[in-house]
Amino acid sequence: MQQFIEFLPDGTAYLAIFFLISFSESLPMIGLLIPGSSLVVLAGFLILHGKCSFILLSTVTIAGALLGDLLSFWLGFYYGSKLLKLRSFQKHYSLVKRSELFFVDHGGKSIFFARFLGPIRGITPFIAGLSGLPGKPFCGYALFSAVLWGICYPGIGYLGGSSWQQAQSLSAKFGLTILGLLFITALNVWIRRNFKKN
Repeated sequence: MQQFIEFLPDGTAYLAIFFLISFSESLPMIGLLIPGSSLVVLAGFLILHGKCSFILLSTVTIAGALLGDLLSFWLGFYYGSKLLKLRSFQKHYSLVKRSELFFVDHGGKSIFFARFLGPIRGITPFIAGLSGLPGKPFCGYALFSAVLWGICYPGIGYLGGSSWQQAQSLSAKFGLTILGLLFITALNVWIRRNFKKN
């Protein structure tokens, strides 16, 4: 572990790496290649080993996540229909469809939940832009989810700092909490729709 820590750069270069990880993970298709959440949890774990400070790490991960979401939304809003014809989007057609259905079911809330749901993280803001979601509510959901993600994931690594296994366990529990919230939200939407019909 000590050799791995020494291999990592210091200062601005280190922060730039985690900004780029957080930013890239929020982009359509590119985000599929980057295990951003796991790397940010690892960065939180490394704080206890003298790498960076919690405030600086959280700040750059929040900024990266938010700017990535904004770029993804902008790409969807202005170039969505053209980009969907690209081979990389066609290759992941089922993922795009899942994101569209997720967005239709949850509207603006999907931006918040997608931040914590791996594969659809980067594509959901893109779908929101493509669907013409107004910018103001999008920015509100994106900011809230980026702040929560940028504090919680380094925090999980930091709190589980006595062992990497403990940090991973906390990360899994946090993910289950978010899934629980999503289930409650989906149930609420389903109940309201059925009562409206009756």
